[in-house]
Amino acid sequence: MDLHWKIKRFEALSTSELYNVLQLRSEVFLVEQNCVYQDIDGKDQKALHLLGEDNGQTVAYARLFKPKDYFNEASIGRVVVKQSYREKKLGHILMREAIQAIKIHFNEAKITISAQLYLKHFYESHGFMQTSETYLEDDIPHIEMKKE
Repeated sequence: MDLHWKIKRFEALSTSELYNVLQLRSEVFLVEQNCVYQDIDGKDQKALHLLGEDNGQTVAYARLFKPKDYFNEASIGRVVVKQSYREKKLGHILMREAIQAIKIHFNEAKITISAQLYLKHFYESHGFMQTSETYLEDDIPHIEMKKE
């Protein structure tokens, strides 16, 4: 694995990078999770985009928000790893990169996320704590989690 990380504003994404990001999000969130929802939600333009690439292919991705652009605190969303890369524990590397990027780019340590319930322990391993009851988002159980 020859992993390279990029952080870009929406306007700086190349057409190919944007296509690869949307393809990965569609592959996992729409097809793999069998969930019909509006992935292109008008928030990409506000986010910083964290891309993990292996030989030019986007295999990990998250979007990062400064405070007040999604939650009151900084936020990480659309956390996704290509299925064939999950056994490499790439999700943990992605979260460490995302948390570090929020510190560097937004000078923030407090982060709020809307997490799929089944990933609660994954996010707890990165210092997040559940701060809400379970709620449905796009027919998938979610919880709000915060990292102080």
